[in-house]
Amino acid sequence: MKEFWNERYSEKEYVYGERPNEYLKEQLLKLSPGKILLPCEGEGRNAIFAALSHWKTFACDFSESGKAKAESLAAKNGVSFQYDVCDILEYQAPEESFDVIALIFAHFPENIRKTIHQKLLALVKPGGVIILEGFNKKQLGKSSGGPKSYEMLFEKEILIKDFEKCEIEELEEKTVFLSEGHFHDGEAELIRGVFRKKFQ
Repeated sequence: MKEFWNERYSEKEYVYGERPNEYLKEQLLKLSPGKILLPCEGEGRNAIFAALSHWKTFACDFSESGKAKAESLAAKNGVSFQYDVCDILEYQAPEESFDVIALIFAHFPENIRKTIHQKLLALVKPGGVIILEGFNKKQLGKSSGGPKSYEMLFEKEILIKDFEKCEIEELEEKTVFLSEGHFHDGEAELIRGVFRKKFQ
């Protein structure tokens, strides 16, 4: 998979566009800026929006070419943020150190998905949130993006179980017209959620 994403991000153009994801933008604008982590950040569009919005911004991805494009786009926008190249399971940060983690089209194989979600939840402060947007299982077969594996697509029940230590502030499946570069283009079946970590 690392080779796949390095090849995709090696194109000159920003393959998912330079504008932030609309759902993430909408949710961040409701919150007071703090510390945010964006796993699977790719070319940096969402991290740059967070940094421009005064968040202390951290990102990670296992694509070196994604990081290079993110740094170039950050310089163009006059911001900077920390971007680590690593597998998400190897990402190192103190527990309960982030106010927000944003999972934007961060799909994982079924056998490691819950492990990753639980690892990330441990990094969120009590009272902090996970913001998620991804493709739901009705997306399979559509040309507007997403994994080609049914098991890697989301449904409400999966996320409710994965984030059972959270209050669910929002969780919906929705048909949306995506316009995020040429790999997220057209009518798409999405799932969107905001999960607030409970105080123990």
